[in-house]
Amino acid sequence: MTATMEIKSDIKDISLAEQGKNNIEWALKDMPVLRKIRERFIKEQPFKGLRLSACVHVTKETAALCTVMKAGGADAILVASNPLSTQDDVAAALVKYWEIPVYGYAGESTETYRNHVRVALDHNPNIIIDDGCDIMSTIYSERPELAEHIIGSTEETTTGIIRLQALENEGILKAPAVGVNTSMTKHLYDNRYGTGQSLLDGIMRAANILLAGKTMVISGYGWCGRGCAMRARGMGANVIVCEVDPLKALEAVMDGYRVMPIAEAAKIGDVFMTLTGDKHVIDVEHLLSMKDGSFVGNCGHFDCEVNVAGLKEHAIEIKQIRPSLEEYKLDNGKSVYVIAEGRLVNLVAAEGHPASVMDMSFANQALGIEYLVKNQGKLPNKLLTLPEEVDNRIASLKLESMGIQIDTLTEEQKLYLNSWK
Repeated sequence: MTATMEIKSDIKDISLAEQGKNNIEWALKDMPVLRKIRERFIKEQPFKGLRLSACVHVTKETAALCTVMKAGGADAILVASNPLSTQDDVAAALVKYWEIPVYGYAGESTETYRNHVRVALDHNPNIIIDDGCDIMSTIYSERPELAEHIIGSTEETTTGIIRLQALENEGILKAPAVGVNTSMTKHLYDNRYGTGQSLLDGIMRAANILLAGKTMVISGYGWCGRGCAMRARGMGANVIVCEVDPLKALEAVMDGYRVMPIAEAAKIGDVFMTLTGDKHVIDVEHLLSMKDGSFVGNCGHFDCEVNVAGLKEHAIEIKQIRPSLEEYKLDNGKSVYVIAEGRLVNLVAAEGHPASVMDMSFANQALGIEYLVKNQGKLPNKLLTLPEEVDNRIASLKLESMGIQIDTLTEEQKLYLNSWK
């Protein structure tokens, strides 16, 4: 599947490049903050001479980020972080028009995906953009010697941050890592508004069901869960939240949702979505107790949140109904519909978040890498959050692009707020 003789890649079809180019350019039109950063990067070349390995979902928005990093001088390589989310036309366009090696195609096997991650390691990266800690965890489990050459990494997801924190706790982390997901301009907007919309988009495309009047069960009330619950209620669904954190559970109650254990919710729900970053959140016993015709999906990073493998052991027949919808006819006489094979609903059955939301997320990625490079040797080998002023700069640029002005404090007001008297 090599695309061209000049650029080593593993993609589906280089002839799709023209459509991919149109899609990347379309995304960039709605990413004004990232465009501003690109203009500066072209002039300053902050990553000149550095090798970048990115393991992210290959979409038009992540492609836009990769083009910005290359514009800043990075020797970039991109591998897909999910076997089913890759947009093949985008991959082809990056190879043909931006000369960025891409390793990933829709439908690739799990083993192929893992081999592609190893290709990212063979690039011997100095800087890493990760989605789910896939590159970093592979380095520390298979190629720990590479860690000595890493300036730092950025991480997009809650799941990846959990894994990086575990690396830090065990004293293994050998380079600073910026948890982009902890930035306000990432999780408050990408996770809440982006996931909130794109998850419902995935459900609609996969199943084309009416949500109004249905009972939707949301497992996990983090920022992604909050956004999905809010948007599902806006579509007329009756929302139930399942949580293990008492504070988040209490917040869900105060936000007006019913809260109960998944074992109880499984018996009354119509549509189930997991957004936790953990495994077997919806387990076999929950799946078997669901009503006939229930829909189940996942919007966490990995495909183990719903125990689809265990469900298969009770399946008499598995029938493909639509491109991202399978019917599991079970040995208890009921059917359960699994969306997107238990993988990310919004990126497998739909196109992920709109570009205007990812504009802020990827601005954090780009500025996060710049922060690591500028402060090389000065930062602790820990999981870090970008400084508040970077968050505020991104928010200001976004407001400016939207034509929105805000108030500023007078000197008298600043003095008043900072005085104890």
